[in-house]
Amino acid sequence: MQNHDRRGRLLDIIRIRGFAALDELVSALGVSESTIRRDLDALEEQGSAKRTHGGVLYSGGMPRLAEFDERQPANWAAKRAIATLAAGVIEDGETVLLDGGTTTYEVARLLVGRSLQVVTNSLPVANLFASEARTDLVLLGGYVSPRTGVCLGPYANELLGRLHVTTTVLSAAGISEEGLFNAHLLLAETEQAMLKAASRVMVVADSSKFGRKSLTLVSDLDSIDIFVSDDGLPQRWHDIVTSANAQLVIADVPDAAESPPGMPPTGSPEKHQPA
Repeated sequence: MQNHDRRGRLLDIIRIRGFAALDELVSALGVSESTIRRDLDALEEQGSAKRTHGGVLYSGGMPRLAEFDERQPANWAAKRAIATLAAGVIEDGETVLLDGGTTTYEVARLLVGRSLQVVTNSLPVANLFASEARTDLVLLGGYVSPRTGVCLGPYANELLGRLHVTTTVLSAAGISEEGLFNAHLLLAETEQAMLKAASRVMVVADSSKFGRKSLTLVSDLDSIDIFVSDDGLPQRWHDIVTSANAQLVIADVPDAAESPPGMPPTGSPEKHQPA
């Protein structure tokens, strides 16, 4: 695992837990204590973490977002596999627009350290790149959803109307034969502006999102250039996507159940610390 990827996972653990003991971090990442100490020194220099006796505290400016933290573990192994393929499609030097979905967040984590221009309406995504010297970051303004840390509304949409990006990466609450759906009306309007700003649109969605609808239709399937999903996607959806003249990329998901950094493994009880 490369340094920037490991440190991204380390920072996620600290952000989600608030505090983590050194031995917990060694166990979670499967590396030596000396490696963890070097990574913590680097995060402390960035202002994202603060070393304490026996562990480390999160000190970044990004607040905890309950809804984001609740959604992130769902189908994480599939999301991570999807993100790996999606990040490989993006080339250095591109201008990439990322929305605020949890699968998109996994894509963002894999792009940290690369030479890119990143545009986003997501505070969690922006936080990944805020101190990254090789990345130019543009954060869209507007109303900030306190549940997800996503900026949306007319100010975000107005700025998007002035921008052009190489690739927009979108998540979806649901995908039906009618198109992409989102659960938030204002966010759907912002994502429609994201579609218009891009030369290429890539949707990252695990197979559980297909065959579902949500509150608002964002776009039809013909507006999407690439769908990246997992190997649980039924053949029927392979046919539907390709008939919409979109490229379909399928990620193989490891058999072993996995959890995101900082979360207990699937099926394992979480150890509760005394208050």
